[in-house]
Amino acid sequence: MNTEFLLQRRFRLLGRGTPLFYQQPLHLVRGSGVWLYDADGNRYLDAYNNVPVVGHCHPKVVAALSEQAARLNTHTRYLHNHILDYAERLTATFAPSLSMAMFACTGSEANEIALRMARHCTGGMGMIVTDSAYHGNTTAVAELGTAFMPEAARTRHVRSIPAPDSYRALSGLQGEALADAYADRVADAIAAFEADGIRLAGMLLCPEFANEGLLNAPPGFMAKAVEKVRATGGLFIADEVQGGFGRTGRHMWSHQWYDGLVPDIVTMGKPMGNGHPVSGVVARADLIEEFGRVARYFNTFGGNPVSCAVGMSVLDVLEEEALLDNATRVGAYLAAGLRELQQHHELIGEVRQKGLFLAVELVGDRASRAPAPEKTLQVINWLREHGVLISKTGPHGTVLKIRPPLPFATGHADLLLDKLDQALATVQA
Repeated sequence: MNTEFLLQRRFRLLGRGTPLFYQQPLHLVRGSGVWLYDADGNRYLDAYNNVPVVGHCHPKVVAALSEQAARLNTHTRYLHNHILDYAERLTATFAPSLSMAMFACTGSEANEIALRMARHCTGGMGMIVTDSAYHGNTTAVAELGTAFMPEAARTRHVRSIPAPDSYRALSGLQGEALADAYADRVADAIAAFEADGIRLAGMLLCPEFANEGLLNAPPGFMAKAVEKVRATGGLFIADEVQGGFGRTGRHMWSHQWYDGLVPDIVTMGKPMGNGHPVSGVVARADLIEEFGRVARYFNTFGGNPVSCAVGMSVLDVLEEEALLDNATRVGAYLAAGLRELQQHHELIGEVRQKGLFLAVELVGDRASRAPAPEKTLQVINWLREHGVLISKTGPHGTVLKIRPPLPFATGHADLLLDKLDQALATVQA
């Protein structure tokens, strides 16, 4: 089956609106570690997919899945050690106040649980997000998706704030003045809700601002913003679907980069099962108890024995292979290499990095910081044609998004840097 045949068959069966990567879509058939292979046997360095956080088809994860699937798989209305062992192990990675867990299958479901919990426990409906947010695709969380979900434009219950960007800063401010300016936008959103007679339920943010372009928030912004939300009776929900499970290197969770900041609710998904569909919510015990008392949340597949065995194996591999340390070390090495490329390529406006989550902002002009969306697409597609996979993000679609599986080594980084150097030279020629 050639690619064109598969493409036309996909259009016929799934519709043309189902998104695909790259101008020439890939027909992938196998993965191993940081590598992906297409139907023609070509190998690609995967520098994008954070779902296989411990590497594609990790043998320990595959074994855990297979062994438990061969023994028992059922829902959580029966007692089983796996869900308790996993919940205990998972909550131990958070602050002591985040002591209870709930399980689902996708990040969208996790964010919907968090949204329902916040609204039930506060009695409010209003939610604050950034103006480039994406938190899932159920009906409820689509209203939070200011990046590209049409529901977000119609709802009265969601207010967006400018993403806290130190690169394209509000009014050219810097430091604490910039943090205050962004936090004041949170206060403005709260006041707008009050004017409409809507009580605040909370604020939902990705602490690493992934879809916004992996932004460097001005120091102090997060604490100031959360303080304003809590002063009005709202809750702070940290969406760790992209930034969790050691992605940012130094910490297990990206919100832990902000000293002393502890969310009320945390959501997670994507890398949680290394490709197996499992997601979760960890929250304060009083919130989960109150929500469970009324909502009686139940998910047929969430927290099943196979999913919990897989989740436990991911935590095992992260620890046994010291992947957080690897993310810290290799991420710093890759960031240094990207900043070296910045010295030679005017297209690179800024390099941003936390662990093995990196963003390269491409600009048409460094002085004006004008976005360069067409060049960004050219770079991504050139790399795809030459065996390296990355993608883009950000409100202008001009941020190269690099988040490889955590076993990514310095040799893989060197290959990525070499190919990116060639790509930038080609599109600038």
